[in-house]
Amino acid sequence: MTVSRSICLGFISVILAGTLLLMMPFSTSSGQWNDPIVALFTSTSAVCVTGHVVVDTATHFSRIGQLFIMLLIQVGGLGYMTATTFLLLLLGRRFGLKDKIAIQQSLDRRALQGSAQILQSIIATTLLFELTGAFLLLLVFVPDVGWPKGLWFAIFHSVSAWNNAGFGLFSDNLVGYQGSFLVNVVITGLIIIGGIGYEVILEFYLMLRERMLRQKMRTVRSLNFRVAVSTTLFLLIGGTLAIWLIEVRNVKTLGTLSLPQQLLAAWFQSVTSRTAGFNTIDISQMTTAGLFITIALMLIGGSPGGTAGGIKTTTARVMASCTYAVLQGKESVVVYRRQVPNTLLLKAIGVTFGSAVTVVVATVFIAISDPELDFIRILFEVVSAFGTVGLSTGITAELTAFSKLVLVATMYIGRVGILLLISALLGDPRPSVINYPEESLLVG
Repeated sequence: MTVSRSICLGFISVILAGTLLLMMPFSTSSGQWNDPIVALFTSTSAVCVTGHVVVDTATHFSRIGQLFIMLLIQVGGLGYMTATTFLLLLLGRRFGLKDKIAIQQSLDRRALQGSAQILQSIIATTLLFELTGAFLLLLVFVPDVGWPKGLWFAIFHSVSAWNNAGFGLFSDNLVGYQGSFLVNVVITGLIIIGGIGYEVILEFYLMLRERMLRQKMRTVRSLNFRVAVSTTLFLLIGGTLAIWLIEVRNVKTLGTLSLPQQLLAAWFQSVTSRTAGFNTIDISQMTTAGLFITIALMLIGGSPGGTAGGIKTTTARVMASCTYAVLQGKESVVVYRRQVPNTLLLKAIGVTFGSAVTVVVATVFIAISDPELDFIRILFEVVSAFGTVGLSTGITAELTAFSKLVLVATMYIGRVGILLLISALLGDPRPSVINYPEESLLVG
C-alpha cells in the first residue's frame, strides 16, 4: 500500500461514506430515501470541493443533510491525509515517516521537515479564516433571514468559500447578493486565500510579521511564492477585464447593471471561475466567448497546496515560460532568475497532457450519451468538474445517469490529481541504471 494509493483510496472511502449518509431519509427534506445517483454525485462533489449539483441543496436536503455536506467539504478541502493525520495526532499517535511522506505528497511540499508544524498551521489557518468569514457574513444574512437561519447560512457559505467548494444554500446561488459589496468581498477573499496555497500564506505571514516588528528581513521569497502570487494577480485582473469587456453588452448578464456593479460582478466571476463555483450572474446566459474565457480560467485553477483545483497556476506559468524559452532559442527555462529543473518541466508537461486527455475523453463520453446538448456546454461542464469548480450552464440535472457518472469520475480525478492517480494505479517507479542513446526527431 503506497502513499499515493492510500490517498486515492482514502478519498473513495470518504465519498462512499458520504453517499450512504446522504441516502438516508433524515438527510432529505422529504424524509424519504435519496436517489443513490444523487447521493453519490453530491458526495463526490462535496469531497472533491467541486460544487456541482443535480438537485437544489437548499430545498432537497434537510439541515442534517446540509451538515453532512459541509463536513464532507471540510474533509475534502483539507485533504484526506491531512484530516486523518491531524485526528490521529489529537489521539496522541506518533508522527511517523510515512505520515510525513503522505503530507508531503498531498500538499505538494518540497521537503519532509516541519510536517507536523505545517499540519497544525493549516488547521489553525483554516479555522481562523472560516470563523472570520462566518462572522462577517452574519452581518448580511441575519437581517435577511433571521438569527438561526442566518447563523447557519454564514457558517456554511464561509466553509464552502474557503474550501473553494461553491455549494450554496440559496436556490439562485448568490445572484440575490449581486450588489452586496460585503458578500462579494468576503466570499472572493476566502476563495483567493484558500486557493493560493498554505505555504504561500505562511510565507506571507512570516514576511508581514518581520515587517511589523521592524526586524531584518530573514524570509527570502521563494520561487513558488513569486510565481503563485504574480500568476494569481494576472489571472484575476485579466479575467475581470475579459469577462467585463465580453459581457458588458449582454443584457442577460452585465448589460443592465451600473458600471460599479458590472465591475463587481465581473470580478466575482473571475475569482470564482478559478475553482470556487459561486455565481452572481446567470452562467447559462453568458455568451460563447464568455463561457470560453471561463473555461480557460477553470482549467488553470488555483495554486498547489491549497483547496483549489485545475492544473494549477505554477504549472501554467512553467508551461508559458517553457514556450517563451523555445521562442527565444534557449535551452533552459528561467523564471525570476531561477532555472527550472528538468524534472519539474516533465511534471508540468505530464500534468497538462494528462489533464487534456481526461477532459477530451470525458467530453466525448458525455457527447455520445447526450448528443442533443451543445458542445460548448458539455465542454464547460467537464472542465468545471475536472477543475473542481462547480459552475454550470444548467444542464447537470438533465444529463443521463451515465453522463453523471462520467462527471463523478472526472471530479475525482481532478481532486486527487492525474499524476497521483496514475502513480496509485501503476505503483512506485523502479529505479533504472540503463541510459539509452540520444537521438533527435522533428517536433512542431
